[in-house]
Parts: sequence; structure tokens; C-alpha cells
Amino acid sequence: MSKIELQIQGLSCAGCVRRAEAAIVGVSGARDVSVNLATKRASLELGTAGLDEVTQALAKAGYPARIENAVFVIEGMSCASCVGRVEAAVRALDGVNEANVSFAAGELRVRYLERVVSEADIITAVRSAGYAAEQKGAGPSAAERRAEEIRGLKQSFIIALVLALPVFLLEMGGHLYPPFHHWVMANVGMQASWVFQFVLTSAVLIGPGRKFYTVGLPLLLKGAPDMNSLVAVGTMAAYAYSAIATFAPSWLPSGTRAVYFEAAAVIVTLILLGRYLEARAKGRAGEAIAKLVELAPTRVEVKRGEGFEEADISDVIVGDMLRLRPGARVPVDGSVARGESHVDESMLTGEPLPLRKSEGDALIAGTVNGAGALEMLAEKVGADTVLAGIVRTVEEAQ
Repeated sequence: MSKIELQIQGLSCAGCVRRAEAAIVGVSGARDVSVNLATKRASLELGTAGLDEVTQALAKAGYPARIENAVFVIEGMSCASCVGRVEAAVRALDGVNEANVSFAAGELRVRYLERVVSEADIITAVRSAGYAAEQKGAGPSAAERRAEEIRGLKQSFIIALVLALPVFLLEMGGHLYPPFHHWVMANVGMQASWVFQFVLTSAVLIGPGRKFYTVGLPLLLKGAPDMNSLVAVGTMAAYAYSAIATFAPSWLPSGTRAVYFEAAAVIVTLILLGRYLEARAKGRAGEAIAKLVELAPTRVEVKRGEGFEEADISDVIVGDMLRLRPGARVPVDGSVARGESHVDESMLTGEPLPLRKSEGDALIAGTVNGAGALEMLAEKVGADTVLAGIVRTVEEAQ
């Protein structure tokens, strides 16, 4: 048996309490059911019955459990299997109704039962799967994180390239230009060449390539390997064999002594290059969303009493009267209440010619007012506007 608390909607009287309690009691395995009208909270002990059955019973009775929505920023994902692993870890939590990861945006969107699951529980589940997580808005902005990721990957790639290039030339240069091999053997020597390759490859793996091991090996030990695990195992095998061939050749059968330092170094370098290019591509996709968001102004003129006052866009509610000066962007969806003008709706329709707007005509957030002054009635604000819907669709499509 486990103790469960649910936040319930729709309770208004003692009769509602009795009906909600009866709905929960009717679920097999639910015991010690108590519904508090003041806190609008149900507490119960749950046995064999699933939490889904309790929430379905409450919804059927007209008292649905309160659902919360949260967005988390996920770091460390490198491929599609990472997405599935994060989603599976979060969906395994009792009380999570839905969990979806956007790999391009690096975000996790969760719908969960209030009080049954907390943000801390979700973050813990993500971390247990091997990835870093924090609630969106708690740290740097998405643009700042993307820029930092791109800078870090670019720096790691350049360092790895500088270190790996001599290793590659020493080992493979003789295949491309045979006289070079003879020069290395005569002036450097095979053993000295291998020791030099060992030092440079060690620097590549410990420095730029460290993340492959700190992320990939723990996941491998958990039985849930990802791409980092593949790179870690492959490069470690090449590196370890080469190190034995360099410093303990007697451990190897006769005729099998060879080094593959260049394989380990080049693999890490090329994977870092791929991730750098991928981060740049994701960054450009993020910039497209940012440009869409910027289409809506952050400050608006709202009618308060007999005059208009400047206010934040978040303070606008349905029914407010707004004033649009010539050249201003429409802040929310609504209709013209007074005045005439031409409005550029090319961002939405692609139509190059501004459209004439007069009393009663619709206005869409993000479009641009022309030379005339308008007063408009706010009809859709926040996430309900057409512009917000476009941004949401682009995010989901990524």
C-alpha cells in the first residue's frame, strides 16, 4: 500500500466531497479515502489498483484531478535513443500522464498530477537516466545555452584536431607517401613514434573526448548504452591494445604487435566535428523560433479609465482596449474597435500588399499597422493567439 494525495477540481460543497469519496472508494484497492473540502485534496492508500483508475473515476464523477504542465531543459542528449530513454524514465513515474522530448530544442514537456509528482521527482528521474535537467527558466536562456554549447564543441573539436593530426600523419602518412615512413623510422624511430602517439592520443581522450567516457560508461554499466557508450568502447579498445603493444609487447602473440592510436584519436575528432555541426543546425532552428517570438511586442498601450497607459504584454487580458500607433506591431489577436488603417499581414499570409482595416475587422498578433492609428479589442491573448500557435507548431515539428 502507498499513500497518495491528489489535488481535485470542482469541489464546492459537502455533497461534492461525498461524491468524490464514493468515486474513489469504488476503485478496487483504494483504502482510507478522505477528501478535504478546504484544501480540495484527496488522500488515500492505494493497493493493487492503478492510479489511472482512480483519476478516471474522479473525472467520470465530475471532479477531475488537477493536471500540471512543466517544461524542462535537458542536457547530454546526443541521438534519438537518448530521447526515448528520457521519455521512458519520466513516464515510469506514477502520476505522469504525458512526457515528450524535443531533441532539437533540448526540452522535455511533461503533464503530471499535482502533488503526486513534483518537478524534483521528474528531474531526479532524468538524472537517473544519465542526463542533466533543470526546469525551464531556472538557468540561462535557450539562446545562451545553444551559444555556449556551440562554443564548447567548437573548442573541443579544434583541440582534438590539433592533437590528432600529428598522430594520423605519423601512422598513416607512410601509406600516402612511402618515403615519409622511411624518414620517420630513420630520424624518429618506431618506439619513439609510438610513445609520441600515445601521449597525444591520451590528451585527446582525457581532454576533448572525456565526455564520451563520463556519460557513455555509466550508461553501459546500467545496461542502457547510447552513442557515447559506442564511441567509448571502440576508442578504449584501440587505445588499450595500442598501449600494450607500445609498453608491454611481450603480452601479445608473436607477429600481432601494432598500434591503432590514430583510430582512437580520429574517431573522437570526427564525432566532435559531427556534434559541432549538429549544434549549429539546431541553433539555426532555434533562431527561427526566436524570430517568430520577437514579432510580438513586449509593451502595449492599454485603456485604463479615460486614458491609455503603457503596460507589459503579459498584463493584457481578453476584453482590454488597446491603442495601436502608426507602424506598431499588433500585440494580440482581436478586432478593430475604432479607426481605419492598412495592416501588413505578410508574415502570416505572404501577401505583399497591406490590407485595409476598419471597425470590426480582425487583427492578428505580429502583423504591422500602417499609417493610421487604431484602437483594438483584445480577443485572444498569450498562448491562444495565432502567432503563439505557429511558434508551438514549429517547436513540435522540430
